Amino acid sequence: MTDIAARPAQHTAQSLGVWLVDRIAVYLKRTPDQIDPTVPLAEYGLDSVAALSLCGDIEEDFDLVLEPTVAWDYPTIEALATHLLEEFETQSGDGR
Repeated sequence: MTDIAARPAQHTAQSLGVWLVDRIAVYLKRTPDQIDPTVPLAEYGLDSVAALSLCGDIEEDFDLVLEPTVAWDYPTIEALATHLLEEFETQSGDGR
């Protein structure tokens, strides 16, 4: 697996979307090609335990601490990937 967290300047909505699809597919016991980035995660049955696990994975892989409600605040993979990009921009603007 490529360590995309080591190169924050290279994050794109597409690369984050692929990462998110892969993680969410595991939680939902589906293959990545069964996950549509535009469909709300709740429609797939993403529960609070999986959402909390996703936050933990994001923190571990990208060193971003997010609220556990992020999967509901940004309900699609596209929305969540865009939010993560904004968080990276904010973090790099803070000099971290």
